[in-house]
Amino acid sequence: MISVDLGARTTKAVLLEQRSGGWELCRYALLDAPIFDKKISSELLAEHLRNVVEALATPARHVTLSLGLDDAVVRQVDLPHIPVDEMRQVFKNNSKSYLQQDLPGHVFDCYIFPPKPTAAGKPAEAVKGAAIPKLKVLVTGAKQQLINDFTDAIKSANLVADHIVPGYVGLINAFESSLPEVFANESVALVDIGFKRTSICVLDRGEVALMRVVNIGGDKLTTGLAEAMNITYAEAEGIKVGMAPEVQSMLELQVLPLGRELRASLDFFEHQRDRAVSQVFVSGGSARSEMILEMLRAEMIVECKTWDPTVSFRLALPGHQTAEIEHIRSQLTVAVGAALAAI
Repeated sequence: MISVDLGARTTKAVLLEQRSGGWELCRYALLDAPIFDKKISSELLAEHLRNVVEALATPARHVTLSLGLDDAVVRQVDLPHIPVDEMRQVFKNNSKSYLQQDLPGHVFDCYIFPPKPTAAGKPAEAVKGAAIPKLKVLVTGAKQQLINDFTDAIKSANLVADHIVPGYVGLINAFESSLPEVFANESVALVDIGFKRTSICVLDRGEVALMRVVNIGGDKLTTGLAEAMNITYAEAEGIKVGMAPEVQSMLELQVLPLGRELRASLDFFEHQRDRAVSQVFVSGGSARSEMILEMLRAEMIVECKTWDPTVSFRLALPGHQTAEIEHIRSQLTVAVGAALAAI
């Protein structure tokens, strides 16, 4: 199966194959995203998907796509015990009451989090005499027209639409699969530094406690560095990732606003839950810079580290990709997590 993360600048794709003993990561591809302003046409997306399949060199036809931060709504809400089909209708007919915004023309899906065991080892609703608690539900939504455009493009590219997954969900899936003990037992933040925006998701012992998007991404960091040093964008990108110590003070000026916004999100969570975030796990292209990670750690006052989203798969990559995977794995997080939704 193929899983594709359509980024604003770079499309990330992975090819997974099920063989004896489990799933293997057989190939990955990073391609320049199609040039578009706010919306990619179905025709252009179909052509781009054909290029992705060619880059992966595969006859596979089942594909999963991830939706960008601007294209999907993701919330965790509490709902009474009703079937999932009814939940979808509740949000379709009355999104403002539950999601605090009107979402006409949207379609929704829901995932019910399994109830946590009580001290007696039973789910909370199974305890005799206890009131039945509401269900914790992860709700996702997207415009019906966007879904139609995506499925039309997939069909035009001679592919089969398997799943369409919000990028947030891919991020969480990949983390749970890679670090299940940390996911289940700690309060942590997942920070994904994209091209235009950075997302932060705070997980509290397996529950989604906070999700937020900050309008600062790798592009702004690189552009600011290029202007400050009077160099080209390409040169600044190389310096940003290459950890050149002589530009540390200039890079700090670009990273500082991002660190402050992320710290504010942690403060909000910690005040609401009275629990401290123990670690911050960073992904995205800019996460390859040790200098940026250290700057974020200093501003957020919590350990910031990268993580390997591919650790739950056996690697069966071509030779050159085996050598390169260590450097680009942080960019594959959403694509890998979207694939896990389909698996």
